[in-house]
Amino acid sequence: MPSSPFSDNLRFLRALLTRPKNIGALLPSSPGLAKAIARQIDPAAGPVLEIGAGTGVVSAAILARGVPPERLTLLEYDEELARHIAARFPKVHVIQGDAFDLDRTLGPRYSAPFGAIVSGIPLLNHPVARRQAYIDGLTRRLKPGCPMIQFSYGQHAPVVPPPGYSVVRTALIWANIPPAKVWVYRKL
Repeated sequence: MPSSPFSDNLRFLRALLTRPKNIGALLPSSPGLAKAIARQIDPAAGPVLEIGAGTGVVSAAILARGVPPERLTLLEYDEELARHIAARFPKVHVIQGDAFDLDRTLGPRYSAPFGAIVSGIPLLNHPVARRQAYIDGLTRRLKPGCPMIQFSYGQHAPVVPPPGYSVVRTALIWANIPPAKVWVYRKL
């Protein structure tokens, strides 16, 4: 299935109109945001999980960073977007499911720790307790010292770091609609 910025924007808009709580922006992530996220990943650190892969803009940047496709797993809630990214990236593992129920969604196949986790979930659309549980669950799936990367449109990190973790803003991307911040959670 061919992918172009125009067709990706249409797919994204359709998902936004039908499930607005699951989409946190008006357009897919910009190439600048995608590159800022991918820069946080060490391709040699191990498998990478991207949650909320959308149209695959960040996924493409992760692959361009040097992560081998067979070591990238994309999780997308929207069934149509999941089919799209599976066709766009045929060598990548694509899972359609719920990011807030990772044990069931990922199953036992993905029990090994990840070298990086990227989250595009619009956390500010969810209650604080749900956000905290989500981030706590993600950090437990990381190799020691590896990043959990979350982008957000808020002024501050969307979640207070779990005990033993820090959070640092690594980028502010003005050329994104809306402007986005890249937050990296890492074990102290």
